[in-house]
Amino acid sequence: MVELYGTRSCPYTAELREHLWWTGTDFTEYDVQTDSAAKARLAALTSIRTVPVLVKDGKITQIGWQGRGCVAGDP
Repeated sequence: MVELYGTRSCPYTAELREHLWWTGTDFTEYDVQTDSAAKARLAALTSIRTVPVLVKDGKITQIGWQGRGCVAGDP
C-alpha cells in the first residue's frame, strides 16, 4: 500500500503525484490541509512538516521531491 501525503498548493506534491502516475504506481493521496485524519496519521509517523511524504506499507520512504518540499503548516 502506497500513500502520498501532501497539499494541493504544493507544486512538489503535484510533481511526485505525476511521477507515481508515470511509473504506474497505485497510491492513495491525502491532502493534509483539508483532511484532519490524514494530518493526524502523518503527525504520528513524523514530526517533520514538509510535504510531500511517501509512505509504503506504513513506513516513510520519502520526504520531499528531488530535494524540495513545502511546509504543510502546524502539526
